[in-house]
Amino acid sequence: MTAWTTRADVVAKLRRRWDSGEFLTAYASDASLFPLEVPLRGPGPRELATDLSAAQEWAAQWRKANGVRLEYQRVGGRLIGANDLPRRVWIDEWPQLWSLLGVAAAVDDYSGLLDRTRAAAPALTAWMLAKPHEVLALAGEWDRVVATVLWIDSSAAPGTFLRQVDVPGVDTKFIERHRAVLSRLLDRQLPAHRIETDCAPADFIGRYRFRRKPQYVRYRWLDPRHRTGGFTELTVRTDEFASTPPEAESILIVENETTYLALPPTPNTVAIFGGGYALTRLDALTWLTERRVRYWGDIDTHGFAILDRLRRTFPHTESVLMDRSTLLAHETQWVQENSPTIAILDHLRPAESELYRDLVEHTFGPSVRLEQERIRYASIESALCDE
Repeated sequence: MTAWTTRADVVAKLRRRWDSGEFLTAYASDASLFPLEVPLRGPGPRELATDLSAAQEWAAQWRKANGVRLEYQRVGGRLIGANDLPRRVWIDEWPQLWSLLGVAAAVDDYSGLLDRTRAAAPALTAWMLAKPHEVLALAGEWDRVVATVLWIDSSAAPGTFLRQVDVPGVDTKFIERHRAVLSRLLDRQLPAHRIETDCAPADFIGRYRFRRKPQYVRYRWLDPRHRTGGFTELTVRTDEFASTPPEAESILIVENETTYLALPPTPNTVAIFGGGYALTRLDALTWLTERRVRYWGDIDTHGFAILDRLRRTFPHTESVLMDRSTLLAHETQWVQENSPTIAILDHLRPAESELYRDLVEHTFGPSVRLEQERIRYASIESALCDE
């Protein structure tokens, strides 16, 4: 009997179609699926002959089933007689289907959301019809999502900060939390010229022309004779630093903060705190092409990857203390790199490339790394001051 179709089997089959969104989309689009048929697998003649009582019990359970229409088929023969057994379930209207699945409340919620959105923002309804369960998942916040889309459409001029979105109950965290669905809806609501298609939907700020948070550069004079506005160290906006360069002949970019703070006095030199791969913000400092630029990072695969990235924009960049002799002189200070890269680096110089390859191939041991702060201070003074 376990192979014969039960009411739970029918509900499960229909539930899969509900979960796909098919039923809600059809309902909201005024498309009729009825009468809706679900075939039943029931006892055949042989099973009737061998287990008639179980077959009769199965048929009796179906006869008690509410909310569906049954189609019967005569099964049997001379030995056991003819028996009318259920062979198909038919559902004839939406209320029957909603009752069978227990989703009437969800349907009402979705219909209400769709009606309100169709009145306020009709351009969004096609997406709602295609993604009904995504709409239901946001039922408690959907009205605010739509209000946010409409506010951006009507009031967000290019260069507006997200913080300036002025919708009751909506803040920047709400926008970040619902960024994916907002992107899909804004792509349908906004005119083409309001969408920066070169930016992926994941880049919400860029795609819809909001103003990005400014980037900053932290720098300090290593020459004790120089200050900027009376300060030896400043953190400034990158765009302003790009247009107001310090009067330094040499720029030293350093990754480790403690090392950056402890650098020895060096004539006509400004040190910049790098920040790892975030040093791409330095691309805007076009005046670096006219200065001597040195980069000092960890001797590991990512250190060389960052150097390689910097050289894409500033090919004249020199490396400092990122050589084989420095590495071998500090063997007792080696640690292990957690997640080495094996990227192809096209902007390294020959000696750097050889050392990078040795690190990738574990020539000195598994994932060898020499961090900046582990290099002897005398080596730093020699590299920076004895030129």
